Order: sequence, then C-alpha cells, then structure tokens
Amino acid sequence: MFDILNQDTLYYWSAPFFLLVIFVEMYFSYRTKAKNYEFKDTATNVYFALANFSLDLLMKAFSFLVMGLCYKYRFVTWDNQVVYWLVAFIGQDFLYYIHHYVDHHSRFFWAVHVTHHNSQFYNISTGFRSPVLQPLFRYMFFLPLAFAGIAPLHIMFAYAMNQNYGTLCHTNFIKSKLGWWGYFFVTPSHHRVHHASNTKYLDKNMGMVLIIWDRIFGTFQAEEDETEYEKLKFGLTKDLEDKGPINVIFHEWKEIFKDFFVRKKGLPLATRLKYVFMPPGWSHDGSSKTSKELQKELRDNLAKSSQSEIKRELQEA
Repeated sequence: MFDILNQDTLYYWSAPFFLLVIFVEMYFSYRTKAKNYEFKDTATNVYFALANFSLDLLMKAFSFLVMGLCYKYRFVTWDNQVVYWLVAFIGQDFLYYIHHYVDHHSRFFWAVHVTHHNSQFYNISTGFRSPVLQPLFRYMFFLPLAFAGIAPLHIMFAYAMNQNYGTLCHTNFIKSKLGWWGYFFVTPSHHRVHHASNTKYLDKNMGMVLIIWDRIFGTFQAEEDETEYEKLKFGLTKDLEDKGPINVIFHEWKEIFKDFFVRKKGLPLATRLKYVFMPPGWSHDGSSKTSKELQKELRDNLAKSSQSEIKRELQEA
C-alpha cells in the first residue's frame, strides 16, 4: 500500500495546488502593487523547474539503482511503521540540511545551486527555480538513509514532501514570525533571510522543514526589522547583467573556468583547485572574501562605530 507514496504521485497531485497558490499570490501582488512578480523572471522559474524535472527523470534509473544497492546492505529493518516514517522525514530533512550547507560552502556545488538564488524576486514561483543540474548528484547525499533501512521510493517521497513545504515558505505575504512554530519549523521569515543578499544574512537558515538544525549548528539568523538604510535585498551580492537562461545556469561555471585557466594560471595547481572547491568568494590574496569574512568585517565595523559613538557621547557629556 505504501507504493503509492512516491515522488511522482505527489508531484502529480500537488501541481494544481501550487498553480492555484501562485495565481492567488500574483493576484494579491497586483492588487497591493507589491511588485513581487515579473513575467520574464517567473517564466525563467517555470523553465528551470521543467528542465530540472526532465533531468530528474533521466537520472531516475541510475539514482534508484545506487540507492537500492545501499538499501540492500541496510543495517536496520524497521518493524514499526510510525518510527520508519519519522526516520524517513526527519532523516531526510537533516541530510538535506547537510546537502544545502555544502551547496553554500563549496564553490563547485554553489555553481549549481546559485541558480536558485539569482532571482531578485521572492515569491512562491521562486521555490520552483530549481538548480537544474542537481539531479546529477543530489541522491548521493541521501544514501545514509538507504543504509538506515529507508526504501529509495520513500526517501524521495520524503524529499518531495519536504520540498513542497519549503516551496510554500517562498512568500513575502506572511510577515509574522509565527510564534512557537518558528522555533522548530522553517517559516517564510526564516527563508526570506536565506534568500537575502545582505551581508548579515548570507549563508543562513539552511533548513527546509526544521529550523532546529540551523539553531544547533550555528547557521540561524532571525529576520530583523527593515530600516530606512537597510532594506531586505534578494538575489546575489552582485546581480547578473545577462539574465538569459543559459547564462543564469552556467555563469558561475564560466567564472570558475576563468579563475582556474586564465586569471590564476600562474598559481600552483593546489591553489587553483581551491578556487574550485573552497567557499564562494575565497581568494589566496584577499582580493575577494567569503561570507564569513564579510560578516566578520561587518561585526568589526559595527563594533568600531559603537565604540566611537560611546566615546563621542562621553566627550559631549
């Protein structure tokens, strides 16, 4: 009976729901003049979702073969179905957190994942702005669940369910932090932080369903009230000039190629490889900075400003 609980069936039944939600959000965006949607951007989101889904279909046989092989050598057999599904959903969410963390902290994986972040708009359709090439390797992060006795069909069902929840968090229309719910679960407020390119928000709130992983591992950042001087900004720290679909998918790969073969060709191979696999923004000479370096610089500047302000007030007193 559990065979109906699969990724394809869930997508089939959830697609009309998400179409309705997107149209409703579009309507309210238009009525309130919020400008949360732009035709070309939304079309790009749809295009990437279809491209990702197509590659997922092509990879399905191989990915299920690999997960099935790991499942064959599972070290646990679950008799209790309640425990089985709890392990499936919670374990999947934790492994996705690891996957997502790697996406943001290795430039090689960021080059794939960046597609999801390079929109300057934030709406439900942004949740479908899929990293097109991710099906080539995504399943590798979920192999521990197969070894833990979760069937491949159910691993991907749990993934799809968690993704559906996360997609609904891509909205600007729910401003509330949702009280106690937001202490345990990802909310739109949490995920707005994740998509923001303000320095203090970079690489924060990696969770898809549970925000507890971010609280445990130090990647949590609450959304702060906007000020006149600092508005929430979505997209990349440096916006793309060419927003054509090919460039949107491959622009970071182009930059990696240039760094490895052109800009840094005089450097040792080991150093050039760091430009491929170290965090985005890493440089051997400080010419560019990672998110952690930028955030440290921001904290230092704020501390200096605070000290200067205190000193000025004491002098005036």
